[in-house]
Parts: sequence; C-alpha cells; structure tokens
Amino acid sequence: MILEIDFNSDEAIYLQLCNQIILGIAASRFQEGDSLPSVRQLADTIGINMHTVNKAYTVLKQEGYVRVDRRRGAVIAIDGDRMRTREELKKELQVILAKSSCKNISKEEIYELMEEIYEEFGNALN
Repeated sequence: MILEIDFNSDEAIYLQLCNQIILGIAASRFQEGDSLPSVRQLADTIGINMHTVNKAYTVLKQEGYVRVDRRRGAVIAIDGDRMRTREELKKELQVILAKSSCKNISKEEIYELMEEIYEEFGNALN
C-alpha cells in the first residue's frame, strides 16, 4: 500500500491517511473487502504513532469507508447509504463553491477541474 504523507503539511496526519485511503478507493487501488494493514503495521511503515492510524481508521469507519472485522482488522466496505452520502457531499460542495466564488473562480473553471478529477479516477466515478 502506497500512501503519500506530507509531514510538513498543516493538515493533520490522520486526515491525510483518511484522504489517501478514500482516494485509493475512488481510483480502484482498494476494492470492497480488501484488508488494510494493521494499525501497528501501518504506523511502523509510515513512522507515526499508532494512535494516529487508529484515529484515521475510526474516522473512516464512521464515514462508512471501512468496517472492522475481528479476524481481518480494518476492511474496505463502502457505505451503501447513498442518500445520506449525497447530502453530506452537498454540504461540502456548498462550502467549496462559496470559497471558489470568493476567489472569482468561474463555473466553467469548476467544471474543468471536475472533469480533470473524474479522468484521474477513470471509470470508477461513472
């Protein structure tokens, strides 16, 4: 598993881990049912505290991206609650679009960025 963590970033490491795993799911690097490394294993690999990895896994579980299996540990399990996810996405997009508007980024530029991101994920988002 290749995760890119920026130790100089202002973004918390556990959030970077969450985002990297979510991006991995979207890009089909992680599939439904894939096991993630154990908390200890991932912490040792990256060189971070186990509590940081545990926090990331907890957030991913709460958001419906993983489930915890007693035998297999953290396992990719995409939440099937599509309507709830759409509402959460709408709230997040409202803030992003408001920020874009404040910085005079046009609707066309937003669409271009969305197309670029969709292309990065290939057919996974169709």
